[in-house]
Amino acid sequence: MPVTAPRNHFKRRLLSGETVYGLWMMSASPVLSEAASLLGYDWLLMDSEHSVVDIGGLQPLLQAAAAGPTALLARPAWNDPVLIKRVLDIGAQTLVLPFVQTAEEARQAVASTRYPPQGRRGVSAATRAGRFGQAADYFSVANDEICVLVQVETREALAAIDEIAAVEGVDGVFIGPSDLAASLGHIGNPGHEEVQAALKSALARIIASGKAPGILASGGATARLYAEWGYRFIGVTTDIGVLCAAAKASLAEAKGA
Repeated sequence: MPVTAPRNHFKRRLLSGETVYGLWMMSASPVLSEAASLLGYDWLLMDSEHSVVDIGGLQPLLQAAAAGPTALLARPAWNDPVLIKRVLDIGAQTLVLPFVQTAEEARQAVASTRYPPQGRRGVSAATRAGRFGQAADYFSVANDEICVLVQVETREALAAIDEIAAVEGVDGVFIGPSDLAASLGHIGNPGHEEVQAALKSALARIIASGKAPGILASGGATARLYAEWGYRFIGVTTDIGVLCAAAKASLAEAKGA
């Protein structure tokens, strides 16, 4: 049987209008990523921006989490063509790209994910993405299988969200509540009424653009609220958050607190 390139079923689900729920992975442990892939989330995101995970640690996370049916996403440390190239080469097909401030930065992000002539991604025939050179169809389908989700995280980016969302090749716009709260002068308080109003305004503008709106919640209740508003790509919580909350609760229960 011939080896074929992987298809991005997550992208098709997202663009079809489904609401998909994910777990944000900040741990560098392949054991945790493998276990998380079996929990029933629609997607896992391996974060290399706000974690110790570098490119050498990211591939084992993707390999371990391939044990389950969950879609696997990655966030490079920055919207940088070299980082994007390397993350794509190790097999990630859906990227969440941080701190995109302008439409031009969004265009450069998309270009970094596409092979020429549509973009500027460097070519190698021996990467994990192409089944180590065994998928003969890889280069013919790779561009279409990449999903690009750009993050809007500041007051300035929010002002430019219509132009950012309109960029061809941007599949969704992801709002970062914590960074947006800091930019609006409410650091550590994404629940502030001004921040909440900004989240609703951003949502309406993303929907109007025809792109998928995404956001990171602080737990199940907040995730449900965001889904009721209309967000469709929702990070429910983080692996570190779940671990710390559960460990503290267990200790309190053990002590009778």
